[in-house]
Amino acid sequence: MKKTFLVVSLAAFCFSCSNSGDSGSKPAGGSTADNPDYKKGLDLVAKSDCFGCHKITETSVGPAYNLIGQKYENTEANVNLLAEKIQHGGSGNWGTVPMAAHAALSKEDAVAMAKYILLLKDEK
Repeated sequence: MKKTFLVVSLAAFCFSCSNSGDSGSKPAGGSTADNPDYKKGLDLVAKSDCFGCHKITETSVGPAYNLIGQKYENTEANVNLLAEKIQHGGSGNWGTVPMAAHAALSKEDAVAMAKYILLLKDEK
């Protein structure tokens, strides 16, 4: 009975966190789409589970990517900080829901994802 409840609860959570069409396939303006950091980061984020908890312009389980871009200046130090959070998870910066760790991601991929997120600050 406990296992059934756990499975049903997990399925309900996954369903409630699913993306509702805000996948981030359209960048603001025309120049961002040509940015190789944007393209690589979007590809990595789209292939991961990130859009289950994050959306581009709407707060969901986690903060909207454009809000993260607004909070953190696009510097090498912040790219590395966010890449660490992507790989190791974290909590407390955006509320009480902790972000799951993505330890299987390489540092290079986490950096690419962080660069992509920081490019989304002007998304509407």
